[in-house]
Amino acid sequence: MVAWLCDFDGTVSPRDVGKAFAERFSGGASERVPELAAWFAGAIGHRQVTRAQSAVITARRDEALAFVRGFALDPAFAPFARDARARGDAVMVVSEGFDFYVRDLLEREGLGDLPWAANGLRFEDDGRVTPEFPFADPACDECGNCKAQHVRRYRERGFHTVLIGDGVSDRHGALAADAVLARGSLLEWCRVEGVPHTPAGDFTEVDAWAARRELAVRGERA
Repeated sequence: MVAWLCDFDGTVSPRDVGKAFAERFSGGASERVPELAAWFAGAIGHRQVTRAQSAVITARRDEALAFVRGFALDPAFAPFARDARARGDAVMVVSEGFDFYVRDLLEREGLGDLPWAANGLRFEDDGRVTPEFPFADPACDECGNCKAQHVRRYRERGFHTVLIGDGVSDRHGALAADAVLARGSLLEWCRVEGVPHTPAGDFTEVDAWAARRELAVRGERA
């Protein structure tokens, strides 16, 4: 059995929905907070930069949802997820983005029952937003949603774990997983750090890799 743990922004969704949302409802100020550069440099954790960016956002839930509904998932993701689950694999979305758009976009694709985990965003009556981190690891202050703990949970259940991602927030999950399908800056990081990985673009390529792996496993059993 395989557990496919899929990043959302830049992976399940080809575009970074969270970044676009923050830019739109902060007038671009979210990209100018000093914490962002510090996060990219590895000096602070994702919770800290998320709090800083959220502090400059003003949004109502209805207008936020209307905005993110202009985005779409990788068209190959839903078929991949359904096929994987039909053969007994597990598929989970693990995101450092926000729950309101992960939930909405998955439901619009008919994947409302797919397990997922993301940071929360509470919309206040005055237009402010407050981030929440229900999946943080209390022993680590780096990530908002600890992808490594999701990987470990599936491994403990006997799954072969595959992390699919594209960015900084996927690094801990990649280190914990049995296999990594990488793109974007995660791909370069894996190369530099010597983390075993396979380059993969969209979910058409992920599906092809899964098919090759399934054939190899069947060959080993024969």
